[in-house]
Amino acid sequence: MEEVNSADTGSVPKPEVIYRCKKCRRIVASQENIVSHKRGKGEECFRWRKRTGDPNDWEKDPAECSSIFVEPMKWMQAVEDGHVEEKLQCKGCNARLGSFNWAGMQCNCGAWVNPAFQLHKSRIDECRI
Repeated sequence: MEEVNSADTGSVPKPEVIYRCKKCRRIVASQENIVSHKRGKGEECFRWRKRTGDPNDWEKDPAECSSIFVEPMKWMQAVEDGHVEEKLQCKGCNARLGSFNWAGMQCNCGAWVNPAFQLHKSRIDECRI
């Protein structure tokens, strides 16, 4: 029994990731709040008018997700107010961090996330603790 416990204490814990507002550095999410989604097929998942470039290039270079999806949290004032879809603003500095829609949104990788609480990676910093 003691051998099992000593093996557990020797393992290296996985580094935790937190996400902060780029403007005021307030913590807006952590790794535990992330809602993962199965990667879509890229541009071929979008309507014809939203597609760009050559269809042969879509398979070669799949798009990297430009945002993360999280579960609803208390700092999301528009969610607390009962809106169905709205922009998500930082509670500290009112910077726009993303948007949400209870009916769902399409990620730039082509996957649908439902319900969607989207934070743009360009508006947040990823910090490892």
